[in-house]
Amino acid sequence: MSQPSETDIQQIFDRIAPVYDRFNDLLSLGQHRIWKKMAVRWCEPQQGEKWLDLCCGSGDMTALVAQQVAPTGQVIGVDFSKELLAIAADKAKNYLPKIQQCLTWQQGNVLSLPFADNSFNGATLAYGLRNVANIPQCLSELHRVLQTGAKVAILDFHRPSDRLMQTFQDFYLARVVVPLADRFAMTDEYAYIAPSLARFPIGSEQVKLAKAAGFNQAKHYAIANGMMGILVLQK
Repeated sequence: MSQPSETDIQQIFDRIAPVYDRFNDLLSLGQHRIWKKMAVRWCEPQQGEKWLDLCCGSGDMTALVAQQVAPTGQVIGVDFSKELLAIAADKAKNYLPKIQQCLTWQQGNVLSLPFADNSFNGATLAYGLRNVANIPQCLSELHRVLQTGAKVAILDFHRPSDRLMQTFQDFYLARVVVPLADRFAMTDEYAYIAPSLARFPIGSEQVKLAKAAGFNQAKHYAIANGMMGILVLQK
């Protein structure tokens, strides 16, 4: 499968929005919530800070960061899927008032962020970097809008170095993810995952791309037996 265009990816996520949260829970057995908490701990948001959550989806990571910066901080969740942003905003109605007041949802393109230079104390990005059309440009834009010393945590799939885990990952995508998507009439929408993972830079390559974008520190942590990874950056 060739690299989907930005419009293709946007349309995919608009279509899967109604089942997005349920699929994430089913496909990861709920583990994605633990991995997101790990990512937030690694980038250390502090009370009162202003943060950015790119490719925020239905807002789980955005809310986790908001818990750390509340009650006086701010988190802006950015996504190009208006359908996912609508779900994120609806879910936020059930959060504590001190969390709600920290949250802002904004439709936008991570390759051209609508924010001034040096605007944020930190950022998160969960399961989105793999889907952007230009990873170096995304990282450069992220670097631009962050203040000096800002930390970033980027969570996404990873290709394991262990051959047995590689085999398991391939089996899981082919025999679990795609058939489950088929049950929900979402086969085409989720069929892009395996090809996108094949194109996605491994951890050491992500570190090089981040440093090329200007980040002073970059370290990649393989988690979940190497099938997931968290890239931790500092400007």
